Amino acid sequence: MNLKKMAAEKAVEYVEDGMRVGLGTGSTAYWAIKRIGERVREGMTIQAVATSKASEKLAAEEGIPLVPFHQLDGLDLTIDGADEVNPELSLIKGGGGALLREKIVAYHSKQLIIIADEHKVVNTLGSFPLPVEIIPFAHEWTLGSLEKLGCSPQLRTDNDQLYVTDNGNYIADCRFGEIADPAKLHQQLLYIPGVVDNGLFIGMADRAVIAGSDGTVKIMERPLNR
Repeated sequence: MNLKKMAAEKAVEYVEDGMRVGLGTGSTAYWAIKRIGERVREGMTIQAVATSKASEKLAAEEGIPLVPFHQLDGLDLTIDGADEVNPELSLIKGGGGALLREKIVAYHSKQLIIIADEHKVVNTLGSFPLPVEIIPFAHEWTLGSLEKLGCSPQLRTDNDQLYVTDNGNYIADCRFGEIADPAKLHQQLLYIPGVVDNGLFIGMADRAVIAGSDGTVKIMERPLNR
């Protein structure tokens, strides 16, 4: 079974004709984009924006109509993956390198639906290194500031080169261990000059579609408060 595909295809059932849809990034969001493309070819009409150049390219290949951001004042729904999901639907995201764009799109969405397999569900966030997007200027100082918060930051690489985001920044993968207070850590990270944003998504996800190895798909929800 392809658990990522199962979760993605279930989540796409929430997409309705006429919606403005945000397309996530990563190996699970890939399957959502593929299924949305199928529904578009079957006659569904939507407007979409993408959270990365890779997702934009895939959406175009699938025939999904992409519109410039300035033509929309918000989105009805965004479907995206996550690296970790806790019972409160707080998330760690950014394994695919698009956390900043993903957070911007999620913030402007009426609903954020997360898709994942059962292995991404944890009681406490932090086993997955927390991605933090930082600007290249004086990044050594920024890494030092991150380390003072109690983590071991490591600049992400790609083929032995420093990984560069679609925004021209670096990503520091920070091993904090268990994150007891995600909201507090989120604020502490944003106080550091040089930090653009981080992969903690607090109070943003409305629903998580989780595929299990037994073939079932579970829906986790939190009260909608936006």
